[in-house]
Amino acid sequence: MQHDLIAQARTWLAEDPDPETRDELGALIEAGDTDELAARFAGTLQFGTAGLRGELGAGPLRMNRSVVIRAAAGLAAYLKAQGQDGGLVVIGYDARYKSEEFARDTAAVMTGAGLRAAVLPRPLPTPVLAYAIRHLGAVAGVEVTASHNPPRDNGYKVYLGDGSQIVPPADGEIAAAIAAVGPLADVARPEDGWETLGEEVLAAYLARTDAVLAAGSPRTARTVYTAMHGVGTSVLTAAFARAGFPEPVLVAEQAEPDPAFPTVAFPNPEEPGAMDLAFATARRAAPDLIIANDPDADRCAVAVPDPSVEGGWRMLRGDEVGALLAAHLVERGVNGVFAESIVSSSLLGRIAEKAGLGYEETLTGFKWIARVDGLRYGYEEALGYCVDPEGVRDKDGITAALLVAELASVLKEQGRTLPDLLDDLALAHGLHATDQLSVRVEDLTVIADAMARLREQPPTALAGLAVTSAEDLSRGSAALPPTDGLRYRLEGARVIVRPSGTEPKLKCYLEVVVPVADTSALPAARARGAELLAGIKRDLAAAAGI
Repeated sequence: MQHDLIAQARTWLAEDPDPETRDELGALIEAGDTDELAARFAGTLQFGTAGLRGELGAGPLRMNRSVVIRAAAGLAAYLKAQGQDGGLVVIGYDARYKSEEFARDTAAVMTGAGLRAAVLPRPLPTPVLAYAIRHLGAVAGVEVTASHNPPRDNGYKVYLGDGSQIVPPADGEIAAAIAAVGPLADVARPEDGWETLGEEVLAAYLARTDAVLAAGSPRTARTVYTAMHGVGTSVLTAAFARAGFPEPVLVAEQAEPDPAFPTVAFPNPEEPGAMDLAFATARRAAPDLIIANDPDADRCAVAVPDPSVEGGWRMLRGDEVGALLAAHLVERGVNGVFAESIVSSSLLGRIAEKAGLGYEETLTGFKWIARVDGLRYGYEEALGYCVDPEGVRDKDGITAALLVAELASVLKEQGRTLPDLLDDLALAHGLHATDQLSVRVEDLTVIADAMARLREQPPTALAGLAVTSAEDLSRGSAALPPTDGLRYRLEGARVIVRPSGTEPKLKCYLEVVVPVADTSALPAARARGAELLAGIKRDLAAAAGI
């Protein structure tokens, strides 16, 4: 077994094109570190509906140039089998370690396979790539990014020509094509022959962002902005300048791209501590709101002044921002379908129903939301918002930020704030309070065991609320394709449990709905909502054994 492992590693080493990972793997072989080798050669990174994502390093279970070249070769073979020979593939990348190299390798493989390749001019937000696919009439797009994962991760996200991320069966067919790729020496990788796009593609994206805002709307909201060490600063500030908003005050320590993400444990605005520098900047600048993007700027986080909390600023939950944007679009008189993933708040459905608009629930992920017929607005609770589906059929943290700033400006002119509008929504539809129980694990069997335990012994009550139905989402339904998840409906509450598709996490999404009689009842409703969420979280953790 040990001999086989060393032989396998030597075979991989012989065709690895990257001196850095060759040195890394050679040192492991030389040291006879079979534990580490086994961790890297026990399988291959699985290509799924999020493409590839994993830790950088040598071996088939890590993100590296060998894995990326194989992925690109498989994607090229798939596209050619679909009759797209000679078609254009657009490639974007963020500022993470190895992103530019992975983008260049992808362009070389596409060119060598007889497709045309065009690479974005520099590290840019993922929504610019999603926009460029349709703008340029491409047959596919690739974005090299690990979004908000830790610094040592990178990833490979694939879009088809409709500008949406891949869904089954395309993901499985591409995975099979990747598995069929032979020796890397047989994969043609010319030194040139692809196009590096100029700034005009970004200019076209920025021109499109104007379509998000209402003509003549107020543009007075003052913001503090953080790019979370990612690629958002230059694009967001340009979009805000075009629109006529006050120039955002930047969180200086996090404004420039830095793949080490030195000021945060995880570069995700939702993670504890990630927004501390933004809050500190806001206490000095006294803006109307804080806006944050994740490192590839496809997500948008919002914080508002709140004198009742320590530090004076409060992060809005993704569900709160999702409802605020929906209410703003309704007020503007938009038409079309509102859509969200099943893990997001049911408040969106109530807003859409009252406005006489269509509404759909999808599986988790914008790959599903973006495909809803007649989509006008889509969101999911993990800070993802699609506010211009004709321009970008994916979540877009830049255009979402513009729309939030417009809403804040409209309310400011009325002497009101985003929390005031949330109060209005609670009075109209009941207080929809949401929370998440999220458990990051080292050992993935912990997640499998928890899911098995909940399937075998589903809870009958949580926080004293009776479970009225328990649904195993892996069986699928008329409304939803099968997915690994569980949904519990309770009296006045809802719980969904699922493994994360992109991180080693078990995620549990909780919602309670508390009726509100009038404004004076809001504080009691909030207290009751928080009490129920805490109780559900406690009882669910016990039921799952986590």
